[in-house]
Amino acid sequence: MQKLTKAEEELMQVLWDLDRAFLKELMAAIPEPKPAQSTVLTVLRILESKGFVAHEAYGRAFQYYPVVSKEAYAKAYFRQFLGKYFDGSAKRLLSFFSQEGEIDLQDLDEVLKQARDEQDA
Repeated sequence: MQKLTKAEEELMQVLWDLDRAFLKELMAAIPEPKPAQSTVLTVLRILESKGFVAHEAYGRAFQYYPVVSKEAYAKAYFRQFLGKYFDGSAKRLLSFFSQEGEIDLQDLDEVLKQARDEQDA
């Protein structure tokens, strides 16, 4: 799965939140500072060419919707991130968070418990 540019990812976040939207609805939901409508249309066309977005025509208006779910993109992106920065090791990732003070022992215990519960299921 291709990695999205910052502009593409920002627009996808809005579309994932809305699920389906006409251009006017997308423009209203985009946070300030809002890009020009022509820019949003260009990014939508790029996202369609990458297979992330599709649309349905209602007369001359298009309703856009995500083809790739937020969860599927997050999973693919995270795998790439983990491979690139932590040699694919979740252990190294957790160690990094621990060393940086971003996670404590209680959090690690909860992660371990969840992993065990998922393995038992």
